[in-house]
Amino acid sequence: MTQSERRIFLIRELLRERPEYADIEIPAEEEDQKRLLRSLFNVRMPRPVDEGFLKVQDAYLQTETALKGITDLRDLTPVQDGIYLWKGDITALRCDAIVNAANSQMLGCFAPCHGCIDNAIHTYAGVQLRLACAEVMKRQGHEEETGGAKITPAFNLPCRYVLHTVGPIVRGRLTKREENELASCYRSCLALAGQNGIKSITLCCISTGEFRFPNRRAAEIAVQTVKEYKARENSTIEVIFDVFKEIDYNVYRGLLGADSQA
Repeated sequence: MTQSERRIFLIRELLRERPEYADIEIPAEEEDQKRLLRSLFNVRMPRPVDEGFLKVQDAYLQTETALKGITDLRDLTPVQDGIYLWKGDITALRCDAIVNAANSQMLGCFAPCHGCIDNAIHTYAGVQLRLACAEVMKRQGHEEETGGAKITPAFNLPCRYVLHTVGPIVRGRLTKREENELASCYRSCLALAGQNGIKSITLCCISTGEFRFPNRRAAEIAVQTVKEYKARENSTIEVIFDVFKEIDYNVYRGLLGADSQA
């Protein structure tokens, strides 16, 4: 199958699952098809799917990621010993594990084509990720607490694992409790990584988007927590701070002393 044929097949199969979508026509333009497919991925509930669908989906997603361009950790230059700063698409980074800023349901973002990291990670990992998360949460029996973390396979992403953590939501003036909860997110992810033999982990800017945590303070907490963990545990884990926005990139450059290396 070509990518176009795979895309059409996946759209048709996902539409077939939902009788209420029977009147939706597949658009002719490639970008419109991609948007429709992503939307269908996003709204799909966690349910099993047959191997034929998965075979086509996996080939499609892996090809799409390859076309975006995969960045390997080994191609990055550390800004400090075992610490990296990278501005790019976390779904296209090859390392042991990436961190996802999840919600308390831990099922991914259901908003079609939403711009959050949770949406992107679930989209390019494939439908298996939401099902895996649902199984984790079913065993747990309650929503994930703020500051906690869970681990799943990464499925079609270039990394091996996804660590899902729930950051604090800032509804007014930043409080000490919210700062402690954010630090707990990073500690939980690092501890979980250590328990699972993960040698490299990519950390996103938890809570700074939809959850409105101030960017600079979030970065300060992230850097401090990582350095404290590495020192306390004598850990050699390689940590990549991945940013998407220029404001975060500049803040981390200053905190990590990357400006002085330029």
